[in-house]
Amino acid sequence: MNAARSTVGEPVPTPPPTILVVEDDVLLRNLAAANLRESGFEVIEANSADEAIRVLQAEMPVDVVFSDIQMPGSMDGFGLAQWVHRERPWLKVILTSGAARAAKGAAPILAKPYDHGELERHIRSLLAR
Repeated sequence: MNAARSTVGEPVPTPPPTILVVEDDVLLRNLAAANLRESGFEVIEANSADEAIRVLQAEMPVDVVFSDIQMPGSMDGFGLAQWVHRERPWLKVILTSGAARAAKGAAPILAKPYDHGELERHIRSLLAR
């Protein structure tokens, strides 16, 4: 039997959650994306809030946005979180930063350097809500 086919009554597997990783530092973005993929997530990468918004406007299936706060472009991670809450209120957002700064209630903040296991726990906790 072809694995892509299913018989009547057979449950269709649920696709893994998709995480949009938004980070302008390519090494940090690649590391976060690789660790999330190893944890079983699908990952889409963006290097700025502007690129992340283009991904979201293209109706890519995304469950969680994980974004750095300080990025070049027309908006930072706080601005992206506000855009997501306004335009895609069902999406979950986690922000990260190496600089101490209040979140203004935009989203939970994970301090850099973060443990990748901690990131995975945060994401799974958000998805369970």
